[in-house]
Amino acid sequence: MNASITEVKDQGLMDKYLEDSYALIAANRQSTWAAYAPYFIDGVKTTLIISATAIFFGLILGVALALMRLSGIKVIDWLAQAYIEIVRGTPLMVQVLFIYLGFAGIFGWSTMTSGLVAVSLNSGAYIAEIIRGGINSVDKGQAEAARSLGLGYWVTMRKVIFPQSLRSIWPSLGNEFVSLIKESSIVSTIGVAELTFQTRNVSTITFNGIIPLIISMAIYFILTFTLTKLLNVYERRMNEKYN
Repeated sequence: MNASITEVKDQGLMDKYLEDSYALIAANRQSTWAAYAPYFIDGVKTTLIISATAIFFGLILGVALALMRLSGIKVIDWLAQAYIEIVRGTPLMVQVLFIYLGFAGIFGWSTMTSGLVAVSLNSGAYIAEIIRGGINSVDKGQAEAARSLGLGYWVTMRKVIFPQSLRSIWPSLGNEFVSLIKESSIVSTIGVAELTFQTRNVSTITFNGIIPLIISMAIYFILTFTLTKLLNVYERRMNEKYN
């Protein structure tokens, strides 16, 4: 590589290559911003896929970790607590890079798979604490009453405790879902073509760093605002049901 660069410099080809690249970029530059819509659309699709996948697997992992914390078995509780503290105590970007540079090479994962795994594992730790806090907020007398009626532990959790805890869990859980949409932008650091990555692409093509960012900010706002309103609708219905 160094030899090639030296040869290019010795032959004075650098300026020619730069001029050719400028001409190529100018030839592909569009006359209106609407022409760059496919970049943003593709970015939104990828962002939504990452967010939805992380929510799904994060919920499964979060419920499992929360039940491990509440199991009363010290070893299982300690393992769950250790995982949660490590994940919550380290930056998501570091976790994404760790998964991509470590496990991706071993298992042959793509950048997309690495990003999905990292965000899902991160989300699961936060969701676990949200669920655990919600379950602990339910009066202990509810569990005792269910046990006195002959209900087992898992039936009590599923039929009595969890439905009541959902009212206190839902607001925090909704905030986590909204945060996931924004946090998904971190996977752009490993080359996943989500919205932030595509925004940088448009900025590179157009030599304009402001307008693409404004468009991206507007899209993120629309996504999070819409999700927030949908979550609020469900929360109101849930409150009406239990009031």
